[in-house]
Amino acid sequence: MNKAITDGVLFMPSTFRDGLDVWSRGDGTQGSDTYENAVNAAFVPSDQDFAGCLELQKTATTQKLRYMGQTPMLPGCYLRITARVKAMSGALPAVRIAGYAAYNNASHVSGLVETGPETQLTSYGEVVEVSAIVGTGARGGVDMVWGRAPVYGHFGLDLTGPTGGIVRIDDIVIEDITGAFLRDMMNWVDVRDFGAVGDGVADDAPAFAAANAAADGREVLVPEGLFHLASSVTMDVPVRFQGTVTMPENRYLTLNKNFDLPAYIAAFGNEELGFKKAFQSLLNNADHESLDLGGRRITVTEPIDLQAVVATKDSYAQRRVIRNGQFYVSGDSAWNPDVVTSQATYDSAQARTLRNVSNVANIPVGALVSGNGVGREVYVERKNVSTQELTLSQPLYDAEGTQNFTFTRFKYILDFSGFERVSMINIEDVDFQCNSMASGILLSRSGVAFHVRDCFFTRPKHRGITSPGTGCQGMLIDRCNFITAEGGARAQDRISVAINTNANDVKVRNNRASQFRHFLVIGGMNAVVTGNHFFQGDGEDAGVRTAGVLMALSHISMNFDSNYVDNATIEWTNEYDATPDFTGGYSFSALSVTDNVFLSGDVAPWVAYLVIKPYGTGHYITGLTVTGNKFRSIHGSMNRVDRVDTSFANLDMSKGKHVLVEGNTFHAIATPCYNPLQVDFEQSTPQRTWVVDLEDKLPFGGRARTVEAVVPISKIETSSNVGVYTMPYARTEQGSNNDELHLKWERDVRGEVSVTVRMD
Repeated sequence: MNKAITDGVLFMPSTFRDGLDVWSRGDGTQGSDTYENAVNAAFVPSDQDFAGCLELQKTATTQKLRYMGQTPMLPGCYLRITARVKAMSGALPAVRIAGYAAYNNASHVSGLVETGPETQLTSYGEVVEVSAIVGTGARGGVDMVWGRAPVYGHFGLDLTGPTGGIVRIDDIVIEDITGAFLRDMMNWVDVRDFGAVGDGVADDAPAFAAANAAADGREVLVPEGLFHLASSVTMDVPVRFQGTVTMPENRYLTLNKNFDLPAYIAAFGNEELGFKKAFQSLLNNADHESLDLGGRRITVTEPIDLQAVVATKDSYAQRRVIRNGQFYVSGDSAWNPDVVTSQATYDSAQARTLRNVSNVANIPVGALVSGNGVGREVYVERKNVSTQELTLSQPLYDAEGTQNFTFTRFKYILDFSGFERVSMINIEDVDFQCNSMASGILLSRSGVAFHVRDCFFTRPKHRGITSPGTGCQGMLIDRCNFITAEGGARAQDRISVAINTNANDVKVRNNRASQFRHFLVIGGMNAVVTGNHFFQGDGEDAGVRTAGVLMALSHISMNFDSNYVDNATIEWTNEYDATPDFTGGYSFSALSVTDNVFLSGDVAPWVAYLVIKPYGTGHYITGLTVTGNKFRSIHGSMNRVDRVDTSFANLDMSKGKHVLVEGNTFHAIATPCYNPLQVDFEQSTPQRTWVVDLEDKLPFGGRARTVEAVVPISKIETSSNVGVYTMPYARTEQGSNNDELHLKWERDVRGEVSVTVRMD
């Protein structure tokens, strides 16, 4: 680049032949004395070495010669000032290039180096060339680094040393040599040309801003060095980092034209810090919709508190995406859970509050709560230190009074829990390599439409995705792979959970999960769980199987469709009810289990695929559809596919409605179940009362409550073979277990009938 050529900028001073009235004996400023008619100066038109020169007698300690024209100082422009001098007689002086740095108002810019290297004249008649380079940036070879403050300069030379000697000076040359400092053909600007120092101390933010403004679409180069940015900086052009930057945690760097993680890693010289600063910019700038991790692996040494990273926001509700990379956990103690035991009081009238919590300040939001009467996957959603209260993600089913609770805070790679509310965050194509040390994602306390898709959660220590509150409202989890850290443990000994939810309208679709204690714990209504494959087997003979999907509300209003339930169960409870005894409402209702594959091997025969576990008395089924499923056991049969877990209470089978169990297939299942149940019954000896045994084929130990049809399928006759054409009436809920049907005829008869019975 040469400004004289490209922009027509005039750098060269006038020649001595054109007159000495523009050559100052001082600093070159307007009004200073010139060498015009000076007794110690004259123009020599002819010299054997110079084609016209200035002959000057040194009469001052520092004899100054300055061109009074204003030589412009431009960002990124470097000037070389050259003078050829020879001594003629008298004392031999030293010579150096010198200048005067000026603001736009002609006042002096102090504190700058304004002289070049000094050369001593040692003989007469010898032509000595001296030069110096002046420019805005601190580059190698620049003698006078002036930065961006000076607008122009007055340049010339100084004669120093003894006085009295006479020298001749050729015309002074000022030339643009910027090209000597810039690579290729200058498709970038360098932040050093705008005053950046790069020592890690000086504030280089103004230089970055100036380079951005001057780039005009070109790339900005950040050369080797450590550049401190004391304030937030936005770069609207591409930036190439050879050096790195440092800035306060609450200041952010926005790279609008190359907003991706590789650029931030280059900028900050560290993968983990680069991600934090990129995420900070993602939420603080409206110009980015997504952060592309660029396929990079980010080594993470401690949990990333994303709210602390952003610093400026407590909530966020615009769509933002993190995609295409890997978080790789490293380190040790930073990932250890924090465990606090505190005494607290619970009252079911305030179903989600713990009061009088000792040591409340030390209990972290997002901690798992355990204690007597606490259901599974209950978390601390909020805390109020001043009132000594904790807000829980769910009610407790049997914790009335005061007791000690344990609060365990797992450590997550991405921790959103510092946010009050986060909505519409998408995480796509990201691999969470938890390395049996960390958990995956902790959601914010509230929010809508958090979306995780096409991600891998590999060997999480405790949890894959955790919701400590209602940040899972409308959450979408699609096509993710959850790989356990507990594959070698017995199913009942595992502690890890892939996903939990508390709010409504969650969609969990087409995921795969292996050997967790639970794949999914659902604490909200209206969920859709479809197309997933979760398997939880172990190497035990006659092994136990845990709940792959645990539904913790009685009125669940959920579709469970087209899943592959592999060596796992689905368990339906009401453990999130503050008053678990049934006092009103819908009880166990609104669940559809359709078109799934259920497969187990080497399991204890009492294991069942469909388990209802009431946590209080009086509950019954008021809405359950189980259709089109394939139930199979290998390497040993199962007693049945349905079971009521009576650890706390049984179901009331004298009630119930809207139960449909039909169209399923059963393989190596000793007792299949149906509702309605069709039974072909043959009475071989004439009896007035036929006792129809339903063989325990009604679901969940249901009672024979309704007869839909009685159809003779052979001749009904007396002992004399006389046909009887009257119909019987039915007595339902007979026998010790209320699961027999008694058909009452007008006389003793025999024959065969097909009976359709319902439990609802």
